[in-house]
Amino acid sequence: MRRLFNAPLAQPTSAERIRSILTAADSMTVVTDEGRTEVSRLNGSGVAEHIHLHPALSRQWEGDTDSTSDGPVRASLEFTDIAPTPVRDRVRARVLLAGWMLDSAEHSAPNGSRCMEFAHAVLERDGERVTVNLDELMEADTDPLATCEASMLTHLLDDHGDVVELLLRLVKPRLTLGARRALPVAIDRYGITLRLEYADTYADARLPFPAPVKEVDQAGVRIHSLLNMARHRTSRNWLLSDS
Repeated sequence: MRRLFNAPLAQPTSAERIRSILTAADSMTVVTDEGRTEVSRLNGSGVAEHIHLHPALSRQWEGDTDSTSDGPVRASLEFTDIAPTPVRDRVRARVLLAGWMLDSAEHSAPNGSRCMEFAHAVLERDGERVTVNLDELMEADTDPLATCEASMLTHLLDDHGDVVELLLRLVKPRLTLGARRALPVAIDRYGITLRLEYADTYADARLPFPAPVKEVDQAGVRIHSLLNMARHRTSRNWLLSDS
């Protein structure tokens, strides 16, 4: 089925992007009035901390907080989404979860997890900030490729560089003019994104799949569909030498 003329490309919603970033994250920064704490599951001791989100009470984010030891502590959780491939400007997005950390014994768990009253989430991407509430976040689906995206992209780059070059046939010719190199920068259920780098800047080209990926095993089939489309396009010797 052909995409309607000028119809927008299918892309994850802001809530879906946040869910996927949280699912794939290996680390986060917990920020309170007492300072910043880096939490990572890659420090050799397994998952360092789980934080469960709960609906916030009527208090406002900028409103009162209880300074007692058992009271809620205003806090935010910060996540940075970094491209797994060595592209220019590797930070793809930032996510902030704002609310109150509940430290009382009533809200503690034997496994060391903690509870957080959730006020809102903020997604910062491409110079724009979008606020998402808890209902939107809970109703959003996590992308099926979220936890394997990094390995898929690095495998594509390291072992199938010819695939990237072939996919470039699907990119608008004006974007390839003056490009020094092209690398895969993102993949999700709706498509794959290539980053074309020029002398002083870059541009992203999104290639939509014929149909969304519902399971991880379908990703390879979708990429092969794009490659079949690319093989029927005229080859262009667009890539300039790095020298």
